[in-house]
Amino acid sequence: MEIFGGFMVMMSIIGFFLAVIWLIMPFVVFAIKGKQDRTLEVMERLEKRVAEMDTRLAMLQQAARPAAPEPGAPVSDATAPGQERADDLPPS
Repeated sequence: MEIFGGFMVMMSIIGFFLAVIWLIMPFVVFAIKGKQDRTLEVMERLEKRVAEMDTRLAMLQQAARPAAPEPGAPVSDATAPGQERADDLPPS
């Protein structure tokens, strides 16, 4: 009978711990789920803001870029006819 009594004490202790875990775990799971949902919302807002900043940056880069010459147009470093460059003039 003693072995049966010891077994019952051990089972009652294990049952108590399982009952505590059974009662606490739903609250823990729902708390973690709520935090995860809030984190997901914040991350989605951050992603939208980064995408907006990326498009603004691309627009600013295009606006700051000088107009490119037409393809096929000759690129020359020469000045207009009748004008002299500053390094071509004799020293005064």
